[in-house]
Amino acid sequence: MKPALADVTRGRILFGGDYNPEQWPEETWPDDIRLMRDAGVNSVTLGVFSWSKLEPRPGERQFGWLDRLMDLLHANGIGVVLATPTASPPPWLGRLHPDTLPVDEDGRTEWWGGRQHFSHSSATYRRHAAAITEDLAARYATHPALTMWHINNEYCTYDWSEAAAARFRGWLRRKYGSLDALNTAWGTAFWSQGYGDWEEIHTPRHAHYLKNPGQVLDFKRFTSDMLLECFLAERDIVRRYTPHLPVTTNFMPLWAGQDAWRWAEEEDVVSVDLYPDPRDPFGAQHGALVQDMTRSQARGPWMLMEQAAGPVNWRGVNHPKPRGLNRLWSLQAVARGADAVCYFQWRQSRQGAEKFHSGMVGHAGEHGRTYQEIKGLGADLARIAGEVSGSHSDHDIAVLHDWHSWWAGAHEGRLSTEVDHARILTAWHRALWEAHLTTDFAHPEHDLTRYRLVVVPQLYALTDTAIDNLLAYVRQGGTLVSGFLTGVADEDDRVRPGGMDARLRELFGIRTLHEWWPLEAGESVECEGFRGTLWSEEIDKSDDALTVAAYKGGELDGLPAVLRTGRAWYLSTLPEPADLRELLERIGAEAGVRPVLDGLPAQVEAVRRGDVLFVLNHGREPVTVKVPGTHRDLLTGTTVTDDLTLGRYGAAVLKP
Repeated sequence: MKPALADVTRGRILFGGDYNPEQWPEETWPDDIRLMRDAGVNSVTLGVFSWSKLEPRPGERQFGWLDRLMDLLHANGIGVVLATPTASPPPWLGRLHPDTLPVDEDGRTEWWGGRQHFSHSSATYRRHAAAITEDLAARYATHPALTMWHINNEYCTYDWSEAAAARFRGWLRRKYGSLDALNTAWGTAFWSQGYGDWEEIHTPRHAHYLKNPGQVLDFKRFTSDMLLECFLAERDIVRRYTPHLPVTTNFMPLWAGQDAWRWAEEEDVVSVDLYPDPRDPFGAQHGALVQDMTRSQARGPWMLMEQAAGPVNWRGVNHPKPRGLNRLWSLQAVARGADAVCYFQWRQSRQGAEKFHSGMVGHAGEHGRTYQEIKGLGADLARIAGEVSGSHSDHDIAVLHDWHSWWAGAHEGRLSTEVDHARILTAWHRALWEAHLTTDFAHPEHDLTRYRLVVVPQLYALTDTAIDNLLAYVRQGGTLVSGFLTGVADEDDRVRPGGMDARLRELFGIRTLHEWWPLEAGESVECEGFRGTLWSEEIDKSDDALTVAAYKGGELDGLPAVLRTGRAWYLSTLPEPADLRELLERIGAEAGVRPVLDGLPAQVEAVRRGDVLFVLNHGREPVTVKVPGTHRDLLTGTTVTDDLTLGRYGAAVLKP
């Protein structure tokens, strides 16, 4: 059995963050330790961006400073998640080996001076990354402070270089076997693009007009795979030395560049970085979406690797978190399965590109509000850890999501640039969240049988296996509700006959899909009982289908906007938020899905984790919530019977 997060937490919630002490004089370190102990910090991540400190010149190793830190942290009961520093190579590597630098699609080299400046396809980069990883693993494998490995950081680098093109050709050879098969998959008969030699194929660089969609789709798949190869190479090195310790790398939230379903299978611990905008009225919903997705990838407890204690530095206008919001959003992550609540970073930097990105200890120091709130949160997590760590809950709803479908549907030649996969996914999840319904996420080929309701916001491209899986789910008694532009194409981005797979048309009661009618930004269509946005469709329904709502007026007057056949529902437009919420509430209730608590105020979230109930007030005004029965609030130690009052950004963690 592979190691897991539970092997590290041991009934605790990990609390801490990225620690970059090399940015500070060594005299600062004892003060860091004192403040960490006062705040209840039990875990820090070391070395994420330390390559030039560890290897200042080729082949030279300077581990003394890290030895002293590891010893100091262990002596004070603080565990170390040790990172490989390979996300940010030292300047000497790029200077001596220009082939390690990535190239953009216009042929421009991306130089050192920032971070993530490495070519995932460069053999030289991979060799040097393996060497520093090997030496780190050999030196610290038996150190008692070491609890987990963190590989690289936020893998996100695209590369259009010659090295990448050569590896791309090799990747395509393995996938297709022959040029005939590749030409068929890419539809190269269009625009005279037929390839007669593998050397003619390159990465999809700057072109006069629209690029080949099949080539772009495969390049995105290839990029995800190349970055995964880099992760696996380093993971396998540290595993040889410490097979008993878990390995992770941090995903970015709902980022388009990685097939995170596949990546999660290769991690012992799934972790994510999460930075909702504190001024966004739907920041809590964005957090819930990312948390639900990460928990589903982990299939259990997961790690919040990074969040901000206050403002970030990359939004244009970077607002701090109001008093109490950091605590609230941290507890929300725990409610939705996190067994680690961590930050970037421990101490706010005084120099560098992120000196205005907050830290657990801000520029105001230990007497500042940020650190004082961090201390309070550390105490809260210690109070609830024994009751929630390692636990999880089953949910009745699955939202389907697939990166390959996202990639295929995002081609520049699509019918509407207003139709964005992430935007639609967020709209549907928001409707469920506002209906107080907690969801899992699933891949369309996953086993769906345990869910009462499966929701497909949009899956433009579906494999035959995925389609058969959806049909089987409905045949077995499940309720399926799908949004528009689903099942339009196969995995090669080849439009299916009829504009939608015939099996899905039959499932949803669509005889003929005549035309797609995309809407302009801000445009809407009248439907019976609601207004539709973004999209509409000219559909003839089959005789056994029920028109739940029809279009009113315009070209589509009287045609179905919402169709139903048995337990299968199809929405050919995107209802406005309140209307989508009401529709999904209705469908969910019919499928036997209910909120954790009835009658919740709009701004209150209730989530059950194991036998513990989290009740979170995302509003700025006090609220009273009905919680039938008698409970103990683990945060305060008080008894709550039937009625719970929560102040601004208030939270309760209730044990029956």
